[in-house]
Amino acid sequence: MAARPSWRGQIRLALVSIPVEIFPASKSGASISFHQIHEPSGQRIKYEKVAPGIGPVKADDIVKGFEVTKGEYVLLEPEEIESVKLESRKTLELAQFVDADDIDALYYEKPYFVVPADDLAEEAFIVLREALRRSHKVGIGQLAMRGQEYVVAIKPCGRGILMETLRYADELNKASSYFRDIEDAEPDADLLDLATTLIDKKTGKFDAGEFHNRYVDALKGLIEEKRKKKGNGLVIQDKDTGPPKKSNVVDLMAALKKSLGESNDNEGAAPAKKPAAKKAAAKAAPARKPATPRKAAGGKR
Repeated sequence: MAARPSWRGQIRLALVSIPVEIFPASKSGASISFHQIHEPSGQRIKYEKVAPGIGPVKADDIVKGFEVTKGEYVLLEPEEIESVKLESRKTLELAQFVDADDIDALYYEKPYFVVPADDLAEEAFIVLREALRRSHKVGIGQLAMRGQEYVVAIKPCGRGILMETLRYADELNKASSYFRDIEDAEPDADLLDLATTLIDKKTGKFDAGEFHNRYVDALKGLIEEKRKKKGNGLVIQDKDTGPPKKSNVVDLMAALKKSLGESNDNEGAAPAKKPAAKKAAAKAAPARKPATPRKAAGGKR
């Protein structure tokens, strides 16, 4: 069965309209779903829609309501909601073009594939795709689907175009509220060199196929083991259950060297500074001014 488009409409650039269809570029990955079970009887727990003082109600008697004050609702019929007209329900107007790096990674939400709706739309579609590619720009507009209006960004993707929905500014938390207590200090030079060398050593091309959901695999193994034991209560436990070891500068230096395949007594490496001396120096140094919080939006992707 052919995939159904999430949206049908047109991309409009000035006076040019291009009929397109939009399909999800992502899908749900491997996951484990659990049901709630009444243990004494072994029966699955089910939920009913009920109204206080009335009990279970029919689906046909349920309408959508918006609470304006405590206990007071404005009721809306499906036809009334559908009657709300937005031009972006059928047209994606490209209102702005920006450099891709101008959009912070925090804003990106979900990807979609954009394809021409028919053969007649293909020529204009290719022109838009190649113009975006040549200018190294991303097109920005707004599009309504699934009962919401989204800010979206479009850019070339192989023979087609990739559209990504973006979060609105008021949907993001301010990064400064989480990062303000992190000291604005220069790291130890030797540690920084070792960490940079390790990054260089492990640098390569990203291949998503090399990664899989190990948590789901472990759960499947546990479920299969218990199935074979027919409810014996067998639980798979981690082998290493000891307490985590404390870390300090010396431990970090040793770990970085071990990651690089170096020995701790490598004469070419500069000796690590003792933590105690570092703390004493920190006490003697004048207090630093708190770092200016950085904005979450507007950074490089």
